Amino acid sequence: MIKEVIVVEGRDDITAVKAAIDAEVIASNGFGYKKDFIETLKKISQRRGIIILTDPDYAGEQIRRDLSKHIPNCKHAFLPQGKALKKGDIGVENASKEDILEAINKARPSKVKKEVLFTKEDLIEFGLSGGKDSRARRDYLGQLLGIGYGNSKQFLNRLNNLGVTREEFLEAIERMDSYDKQ
Repeated sequence: MIKEVIVVEGRDDITAVKAAIDAEVIASNGFGYKKDFIETLKKISQRRGIIILTDPDYAGEQIRRDLSKHIPNCKHAFLPQGKALKKGDIGVENASKEDILEAINKARPSKVKKEVLFTKEDLIEFGLSGGKDSRARRDYLGQLLGIGYGNSKQFLNRLNNLGVTREEFLEAIERMDSYDKQ
């Protein structure tokens, strides 16, 4: 059993996560949570820690952002959209056990102290912004680093705020580029 409590959006997400890993899982019920839910999560985060695993869609990102605002020391786990999709429905409940486990294992803490290691120029230099394949490269790199997909601005924020080191970044770029050449 992992130490942290995993926060998901709904009941079906709880079932999927519990099938993948022995963990305590709590649902936010989408945006339906109240102030007392936030207070409960704050207490849990102080004792055990919190991992936020929301759906890889707009609503999931909004919930993640709101919870992060109130619980600064939580970790973030991301599922790529393609691995959480079934018959046009995007959600954690559609991901395989292996993909959920991988996302949890790659969970990253939010940094309290912002450090700018990466710039827009880095994104352009490594083909992550402004190129015809930039979206696909960000998606694949986000999977390798465990930070999920984001547009250029979101991706840059995640690189700088989720503890990605320059070394990790360059190794992932190298893996991605060597895979592209095959």
